[in-house]
Amino acid sequence: QLQLEESGGGLVQFGGSLTLSCAASTLPWANYAIGWFRQAPGKEREGLSEREGISWISNSGRLEYADSVKGRFTISADNAKNTVYLQMDSLKPEDSAIYYCAARRGTIGSMQWSWYSYWGSGTQVTVSS
Repeated sequence: QLQLEESGGGLVQFGGSLTLSCAASTLPWANYAIGWFRQAPGKEREGLSEREGISWISNSGRLEYADSVKGRFTISADNAKNTVYLQMDSLKPEDSAIYYCAARRGTIGSMQWSWYSYWGSGTQVTVSS
């Protein structure tokens, strides 16, 4: 079974940068698309439906960004390391959230949380003003 682990979260000042990593273990993600989602502070108990899709990438290199992060965030993948990255620049306080990566079998990703079968446990990002 595919397992995912996020890392790279932390506290950063307004306008700063962070790079999140999503490492896929157990199986290579060659036949999967990987998405990044975030869940605002205080909404953790409201479940998956409160997770906002912000970007995804497939093994073929197709990708997409939410309007809220377009031009500031960059998703990329290192196939040899089975790792997907989310470079986050020009961070704002409203970017503060728990960030999750998720995987779905197939060559197309989605911003919809319900498309994904596998989830990591999340990494906290806090942007101070």
